[in-house]
Amino acid sequence: MLGQEVKMNDHVRRSLGLLTLVASTACGADREEIPAAPSSDGSREEVIARAAYFDLGNEYVPPPGEALHHQTAGFAKILCSGVFITGLDPDDAAANVGGFISPFGERRHVVDTVVDFQRQMVSLTLPDGVTRTAKRYGSQGCVAHPIGEDSIYYAPSVVEPDLPPAETTSWPMGDVLSDAPFPADVDMDLIREALDVGFGPPEAQTLGLVITHRGRIVGERYGDDVDVRTPLESWSMTKSLTGTLMGVLIQQGTYELWQPAPVPEWQAPGDPRQEIRIGDIMRMSSGIMINAPSDPAYYPDTYADHYYLYTGTVDSYEYAATRPPEWPPNTVGRYRNTDPVLTSYLVRLGVEARGDDYHSFPQRGLFDRIGIRSGLIETDPHGNFLGQGLAFMSARDWSRLGNLYLQDGVWAGERILPEGYVEYASTVAPAWIDDGRRVYGGAFFWVNGEGADGLPTTSYSMRGAGGQSTTIIPSHELVVVRIGKYTGAGEGGDALDAMWPMLLEAVPEVQ
Repeated sequence: MLGQEVKMNDHVRRSLGLLTLVASTACGADREEIPAAPSSDGSREEVIARAAYFDLGNEYVPPPGEALHHQTAGFAKILCSGVFITGLDPDDAAANVGGFISPFGERRHVVDTVVDFQRQMVSLTLPDGVTRTAKRYGSQGCVAHPIGEDSIYYAPSVVEPDLPPAETTSWPMGDVLSDAPFPADVDMDLIREALDVGFGPPEAQTLGLVITHRGRIVGERYGDDVDVRTPLESWSMTKSLTGTLMGVLIQQGTYELWQPAPVPEWQAPGDPRQEIRIGDIMRMSSGIMINAPSDPAYYPDTYADHYYLYTGTVDSYEYAATRPPEWPPNTVGRYRNTDPVLTSYLVRLGVEARGDDYHSFPQRGLFDRIGIRSGLIETDPHGNFLGQGLAFMSARDWSRLGNLYLQDGVWAGERILPEGYVEYASTVAPAWIDDGRRVYGGAFFWVNGEGADGLPTTSYSMRGAGGQSTTIIPSHELVVVRIGKYTGAGEGGDALDAMWPMLLEAVPEVQ
């Protein structure tokens, strides 16, 4: 059904009859005659019913192209990044990394694989003769090419950190750790035991586990394939990085959190998307329509836009900006890649409007200021950062970012994020509360509002597919980074769950 126009969730709308009822009573009726939005207990049925009430009735048009072609473009990019950024063996990367946009079962269709180490390029050929390629481009990482092409539409660049050598600079701005005794109120024996438990068995395929307490590394461990400086895949932890870049721009005065999002494609007179605020977008509450696999009413018979925004090899910003609204903003919470892509778009617009270089902005605006040297965000062929999930950073660098939030957006006395921004990030979003799912906050952070995993409800996290996470626990002044190979996600998650009670016991709770 790819390329065919379909109506999303018509069966839900017909069965509820809510849209017809609202339309028939909205004109010339007293307000009390219009039924109130149904409440939701978080169950799939009630979340869908509540969304149907707010539905604006726009048509859904799925992405063009064939699913396998898109999946193989994703595979080419994943293999390229695994080999040429992280440094994994090609067979290992093909078998264990990045199953999110390239399902492992679909990789079997590839009949010819070429990994060109000289050009840093991967070529994958399918039985129908289509070849999908991806190539490493400087500090913009690996980029998948459109079908039939072997280049990109912008001039790539190399962005060097403006920082002293990490090996001679003290943590957290460098990698030299203090040899001072640890505080007496920290049980280091229990932390070491927790570290072993959290790293998990070989099946967890953990690549890096870093624990900091009060900003100091109290435990870390790495897999045999990597070290403290290896850039690692993060998937949707990148969303929180994108939210941080927007926070930097807000602190610098380029934007305001609650202003209407100035997306150029939304500026025609009467466009309802002009009501969407930047803060709504970063709460995954924009209301923009796509098909995403985490949707309670996910439509599986088309290739999901959520994936297409990684694999389409189109201008991803234009694609996201031209999707119609499904609901009014700030009414329904849905985990959809349109929102971080739109935020990345706004970052580009804001940076370039003031005459700065877009591709160096993450390093200059954020990374240099908190000691990050390994970070890069990959792009689409048009040079747009794919800030929904394609950043690579070392585990220590993710820890630095987590500690920026633990410190309320202040680093070495300098305010990098606006006052109140961390509270915005770590507070459950209103639309998600109304949906009965107290799990998502602002700036693309997950919030532990339901008290999962035995962690305090005040904890919050950056999370990515395949078991990637940076967890911030203010009550115990902890930041924990865990990154591993995609196929170890289940065992890796179990290991973290077993670690949490030990770790919370090992350090004092803030009084």
